[in-house]
Amino acid sequence: MRISGFTFLKNGTKLGYPFVESIKSALPLVDEFVIALGPCEDDTEARISAIGDPKIRIIHTQWCDKMRDRGYIYGQQKMIAQFNCTGDWCLYIEGDEVLHQDEIPEIRRRMERFKDDDQVEAMFFDFFHFYGDINTLGISGYRRAPRIIKSSVRSYAPDGLFFVVMDKNKKGRYPRAVHAGANVYHYGHVRPKQKMASKVSDVGQYWGEDQAQFSGYEQIDSAVLRPFTGTHPDVVQAWVNDEAEHAFTPDPSYRLSRRDKKVRLKLKLEAALDIEISKKHYTDLSKRYGL
Repeated sequence: MRISGFTFLKNGTKLGYPFVESIKSALPLVDEFVIALGPCEDDTEARISAIGDPKIRIIHTQWCDKMRDRGYIYGQQKMIAQFNCTGDWCLYIEGDEVLHQDEIPEIRRRMERFKDDDQVEAMFFDFFHFYGDINTLGISGYRRAPRIIKSSVRSYAPDGLFFVVMDKNKKGRYPRAVHAGANVYHYGHVRPKQKMASKVSDVGQYWGEDQAQFSGYEQIDSAVLRPFTGTHPDVVQAWVNDEAEHAFTPDPSYRLSRRDKKVRLKLKLEAALDIEISKKHYTDLSKRYGL
């Protein structure tokens, strides 16, 4: 069994991504790691090269600044990297996401188990979305997402988050997936505030609109926050200690938006009915296989 990892990057240092830690976290699992690297104004490429692992393969790309439709340029870059993978399985991980070393063996075990099962096309992870500081999680966004897909599946990426399988030329569907038996640790919203401000400013152009100026992590509804009681992956410990935000307090005067009110209602329904209400970009086969 051969496993590929892939991602795309541009100005990783400037925008505060723990991309070196992200890549290193995946290397014990994969046989190759493909990076679609856009034009950088910083030392991103030098830092990747300094990792010094022969599994890493950089593909230099261009970004079309005329593409400003709902972040589709991220899908383009993701597909460049994905289409250069040669493994049976392809693991997609973003530059602010990290795998835990203790969970790598289970991911590999499930890859071995389902490699030749045509019903299983992908695998999804649970997500720890850190928010504001390294001890706090935000739960209002997606909680699970498919990040592993078979190279034999005819798929494409309409954005950075998910895959679409094309059984037919004109109609796509989400992949059939099982749980990967692991989590993705997402550190994008605990990067230093000044770098988060740069990131928000830079990415706005790719969404066809001006992004609201980043004013700090404090502007959030505290109802969507939960304490993190687990352990951070070993590979990201130094970044967590030296780079990440370590303390924040939600603004008590924060005024709820219409979206916030909908999220609160959803959380109340989930608690009352003991169900989960969230968007899933996959068809879950886990129960079929006893997972």
